[in-house]
Amino acid sequence: MLWVVIAIVVVVVLLLLWLVAMFNRLVRLRNRAENAWAQVDVQLRKRYDLIPNLVETVKGYAAHERQTFEAVTQARTAAQQAQGVAQQAAAETALTAALGRLFAVAENYPQLRATENFQQLQAQLSDVESNIAVARQVYNDTVLSYENALETVPTSVIAGIFNFRPREYFQTEDVTREAPRVSFTEPEAAPTAPPAQPAEPPAS
Repeated sequence: MLWVVIAIVVVVVLLLLWLVAMFNRLVRLRNRAENAWAQVDVQLRKRYDLIPNLVETVKGYAAHERQTFEAVTQARTAAQQAQGVAQQAAAETALTAALGRLFAVAENYPQLRATENFQQLQAQLSDVESNIAVARQVYNDTVLSYENALETVPTSVIAGIFNFRPREYFQTEDVTREAPRVSFTEPEAAPTAPPAQPAEPPAS
């Protein structure tokens, strides 16, 4: 009988070790997803910090475009107050659309587009948008790994026992997939017609 008891103890220990290993795997995946989202949030906040200066710069040349400036400010506030990944994605889409309209206004002011301050802000925004895209991809990849663990056996069993919840993907509209771009070069002048040749004197 002793060997039966030993066998049962070994099986129980192995089962417990397996349970701990699966649980720890789920915890690691969940923590990676949370950390990846934190990195997205860092990049989003950098964009929020750039927007007030950008609005003020454009306002100095186009003060009458008050509706556009208010739309950007309201979209920024909504993005900062968004709760949850899905709401954040919708708010970021609206913010980028508002920024696109702001840059469309800037297109009408060559002197504004030629200023060093505006060019620096646009370049910084472009860099931040690129970083957001990278951070979003890392987050979504991490969530995919976590979701796969939640939905496949045997980790799905452990997830159900310990109430591991799925996470949302950070899906945005196409408008946020590229940073707004502005050309700082003047449009090329249309080619001018060659000067007319002087008429030949009439033959004598």
